[in-house]
Amino acid sequence: MAFADIYRGKRILLTGHTGFKGSWLAEWLLSLGADVTGLSLEPVTQPALFELLGLQDRLAHLTGDIRDLAVVKSAVEASRPDFIFHLAAQPLVRLSYDRPVETYATNIMGTAHVLEAARLAGHPCTVIVVTTDKCYENKEWVHAYREEDPMGGYDPYSSSKGAAELVVASYRRSFFN
Repeated sequence: MAFADIYRGKRILLTGHTGFKGSWLAEWLLSLGADVTGLSLEPVTQPALFELLGLQDRLAHLTGDIRDLAVVKSAVEASRPDFIFHLAAQPLVRLSYDRPVETYATNIMGTAHVLEAARLAGHPCTVIVVTTDKCYENKEWVHAYREEDPMGGYDPYSSSKGAAELVVASYRRSFFN
């Protein structure tokens, strides 16, 4: 029970809560006693885990696009989170070839919007940004990538995740030191 009381009674803003991983994280946080607010687009799959778990009735469900800074700022102001878990993204490599600009806008600027909203929130807040191992330059290594490995990405999805990591590093050094 390493996490037994860490999130109990804490206010959480979870972006991407209608996605597969976001839904599982919302379920887990609720089971730990957190007060969860989700910000996301509506689920795109049928059936959607978000709906199967009945999350819409168990958390504060906000529909919005992280590409809109005003929407993200409003969600942060409304939820006054102790923690932000940022999972919202365009998560598909193949779709990134069809919609590269949307992928960059969502994965890079969406991340910047979350960090900017946290910076402007006026109260302390821990931000956890979830990306992917695809953010690292693909060396076809057998071992897992490490955070000190160089950023890279040959496709719009991977490079957008690498750029998001650079945005996080910049905000951490510039504003959250």
